[in-house]
Amino acid sequence: MFENLTDRLEKSFKLLKGQGKITEINIAETLKEVRRALIDADVNYKIAKQFCDKVKEEAIGKEVIKSLKPNQLMVKIVHDELAKLMGGQAVDINLKGNPAVILMAGLQGSGKTTFSGKLANMIKNKRGKNPLLVACDVYRPAAIEQLKVLGEQIGVKVYSEDDNKNPVKIAQNAIKHAKLYGHDVVIIDTAGRLAVDEEMMQEISNIKEAVNPHEILFVVDAMTGQDAVNTAKEFNDRLNFNGVILTKLDGDTRGGAALSIRAVVDKPIKFVGTGEKMEAIDVFHPERMADRILGMGDIVTLVERAQEQFDEEEARKLQKKIAKDQFNFDDFLTQIQQIKKMGNLKELASMIPGVGKAIKDLDIDDNAFKGIEAIIKSMTPEERANPAIINGSRRKRIADGSGTTVTEVNRLLKQFEETRKMMKMMTSNQNKKKFMKRR
Repeated sequence: MFENLTDRLEKSFKLLKGQGKITEINIAETLKEVRRALIDADVNYKIAKQFCDKVKEEAIGKEVIKSLKPNQLMVKIVHDELAKLMGGQAVDINLKGNPAVILMAGLQGSGKTTFSGKLANMIKNKRGKNPLLVACDVYRPAAIEQLKVLGEQIGVKVYSEDDNKNPVKIAQNAIKHAKLYGHDVVIIDTAGRLAVDEEMMQEISNIKEAVNPHEILFVVDAMTGQDAVNTAKEFNDRLNFNGVILTKLDGDTRGGAALSIRAVVDKPIKFVGTGEKMEAIDVFHPERMADRILGMGDIVTLVERAQEQFDEEEARKLQKKIAKDQFNFDDFLTQIQQIKKMGNLKELASMIPGVGKAIKDLDIDDNAFKGIEAIIKSMTPEERANPAIINGSRRKRIADGSGTTVTEVNRLLKQFEETRKMMKMMTSNQNKKKFMKRR
């Protein structure tokens, strides 16, 4: 995501020469490259030009303090303008209502049904709500079944009427059902088409009229670039939606949709989809996205994801085990599974400032932990709890059971022992610091 744009912007900042003050002369070449970089990222030409004009207006005459170079100040100005272009600040979803009704709109293939499931999962687990998913796509044969599978996967009820082909009636009946069975949020998954057509627009307008939703969200595939922005405009003209959902932002996208859509429809991007897992949904923060685009990482989102997966009480228990040298393979396996829930490994690594550029050409497989998990799961409970007893014959059996080699088992055991020593040392140092502070 945004890799090419990040590289191009970085190169453009290097063109900025001179000291003391940013002038129209020393900024010209840089802005020309910034504009080219945005257009190559599939940002509309008019928006790219307006953006560069704003950057120029903000930058001209700015005094450069001695500790900075002009290009460093330029990075700050571009960062701030990028954040403004994408909306300035995060905008929350409206869940007020009894029940709160959310209408999902978008073209077929945009990831609308999957994202409905992700949104329900987030609302249930992070907002403490009891959502109901509603299957109103009566045309695509697998749509209702797909929603039922997702609902079962995340533990959310799905309302459907398999023999009813009237989506307006289904939506109305679903809201009655929600009130009767205590669902405080209703998420309506509507039909999409391969392109905008009058029949689809009329149908979703009818649903909107019938259920009076508190929130209409337009789901768009970020990989379609400028086409996504044009489609968003057509939907907004008809539905006047409340916000945009960008899916597939983890894919091979140039980023044009994320940068342009707010300027075109004047509606906030509320969420982004960053993977296939049901947890792969993030609130859209324009400033953090600007950080990522400029290669600064996104440590805040990384910490938030970690906090969602790691329980404080469990962390305290684990710290005690490490201090007593009782950290074992069961604990190690638990940590791996929690890391996997945080999302795509390459994306997680790119959130660490300075790491994104270093790993951009590396292929980090999301199945990287599979071999390790197989080895640990091939151990007996006694071996996991006490790795010291794993002798030569046990190593051979573990290798055979996990489909790996004795060399790989030996490597994991060595790495585990080194990790355990390092963790114990770090815990010991932390305890010493705490003791010294008390004194």
